Amino acid sequence: MGEPPDGRARPAPLAPGAVGRLPARAAEGEPGLSVIIPAYDEEPNVEACYREVVEVLEPLGRSFEIIFVDDGSTDGTFAALAALATADPRVRVLRFRRNAGQTAALAAGFRAARGDLVATLDADLQNDPRDIPTLLAALGPYDAVCGWRVERRDPWTKRLASRVANAVRRRVTHDGIHDTGCMLKVFRRTAVTRLPLYRGMHRFLPALLQAEGFRVAEVPVRHRPRRAGRSKYGNWTRLWAGLADLWAVRWMVRRRLSYEIAEERGGSPAGPGSRPAGAEVPLASRARAIPAPGERP
Repeated sequence: MGEPPDGRARPAPLAPGAVGRLPARAAEGEPGLSVIIPAYDEEPNVEACYREVVEVLEPLGRSFEIIFVDDGSTDGTFAALAALATADPRVRVLRFRRNAGQTAALAAGFRAARGDLVATLDADLQNDPRDIPTLLAALGPYDAVCGWRVERRDPWTKRLASRVANAVRRRVTHDGIHDTGCMLKVFRRTAVTRLPLYRGMHRFLPALLQAEGFRVAEVPVRHRPRRAGRSKYGNWTRLWAGLADLWAVRWMVRRRLSYEIAEERGGSPAGPGSRPAGAEVPLASRARAIPAPGERP
């Protein structure tokens, strides 16, 4: 796969019929893949979402877990999820005391995930779980693969607001990703557990990952009309909030620590964490964002 001069990944072409493979587990009984699904007042959709995910993942022949994060729902979402967890031990449910937002739901899911690989998608059924194997197949040398909703099935006002926000974000962050608003993504768990996340940062995961030295690609995915329930976001309210958060991300990326140790002498060469003299510090160590006081690194 060719890459642009700045080293960022272009969309990954896939071989016809490529199917994702889940990694073998290092520890017996742990899942190879964790699927994180935030849900806020999605009672009509969560059971169908669960069944679609299971239908897609079971033929892959590896273990998985599904982590639903109830983001303070006020309808019957939690009761529906609790019933699924009782019936299927692969389902785990985290329930927030109050609504905390999509970034918080993802952060909680990332911390709870046990799989080497982590997939995310929305509970509203607009993301198609049949694209998960495609994302897994594209992961290869990358640390994250993002879905790109080439043909969106949303009202024109929502598409317009998203198009404006994505254009401004790409110009400022230079992350090379067309559609960061698509929740359908696959990550290596070692990448996402290192990210410093704050409210609204889910829109900028590719830029944050790249700032940490990780490699990100994207592939086209399906998008479907909402079947039931309603969107929880106002188009223009979300646009202005996203643009405000963009400047915070720009500051974080520009202020990150970036250094390279040219030489190290002294101490035991065989000691823990030692490296040969002149060895390059891994890029992920050289490009590390500093969490705010009180935040977990």
